[in-house]
Amino acid sequence: MKVAIIGCGYVGKAIADYWRHELGFFVTATTTQPENVSTLEDYAQRVVVVKGNDPVGLQSVLQDQEIVLLSVGAKNAEVYEETYLHTAQTLVSVLNQSPTVRQLIYTGSYAVYGDRDGAWVDESSAVAPANANGQTLAQTEQVLLSASNDNLKVCILRLGGIYGPGRELEKIFRRVAGTTRPGNGYDATNWVHLDDIVGAIELARSNRLQGIYNLVDDAHLTTRELLDRVCERHHLPQVIWDCSLKSVRPYNARVKNQKIKDAGYQLNHPQISV
Repeated sequence: MKVAIIGCGYVGKAIADYWRHELGFFVTATTTQPENVSTLEDYAQRVVVVKGNDPVGLQSVLQDQEIVLLSVGAKNAEVYEETYLHTAQTLVSVLNQSPTVRQLIYTGSYAVYGDRDGAWVDESSAVAPANANGQTLAQTEQVLLSASNDNLKVCILRLGGIYGPGRELEKIFRRVAGTTRPGNGYDATNWVHLDDIVGAIELARSNRLQGIYNLVDDAHLTTRELLDRVCERHHLPQVIWDCSLKSVRPYNARVKNQKIKDAGYQLNHPQISV
């Protein structure tokens, strides 16, 4: 099977490694940085340097491919629209000239739900982005879903915060240990381990899933609970909360994951590992 991974970063390299070395697929990976080519050659048989707004380049990447995974990541807030929305628009524009592609899988974010004051949300909940970047992510989903037809399935995975090897929670949160944070820390968090992202992507591919699926674990800890656990586990000074200040987190929703479980996925890391 021929699979193309557009945006082969932390998640892309993990699924590329699995598809190539465990399942024997022929993997094409893209990057926008020429200096990444030599590293990606360990994960993919073919590496292409191409930008997301290059229709000719993307059409070449899609040639003879059966599965396309869009797994881009923005370096900063200023390039969100270019990274996500423009890439999606360009990709959809060339899919009509790529009849071999049977499925498009996209790793998005639960950020599209916005601030729900800790309420539960599922895939049927209306999106309510809390800022411009969340709006860009919501638009990106709609552009990609518009490409679905009888021959092309489009699957959106709304990921929680990503952690795993090389991106441990201790590394992510070490810089806030001992600091004073605004709010009471009772806002909800949603996380997912890299192993489960790889597993869910493969489930989506093998079952040709269509539509939107949340991909988070079962923990649903508050920020306070999570940071307390991380700091205690790694002998770091505890975070102090200042309730006189409003929380600055734009995402506060507890995300349900029942739909992807009903599709057959069983979490490898249902509880967060600190």
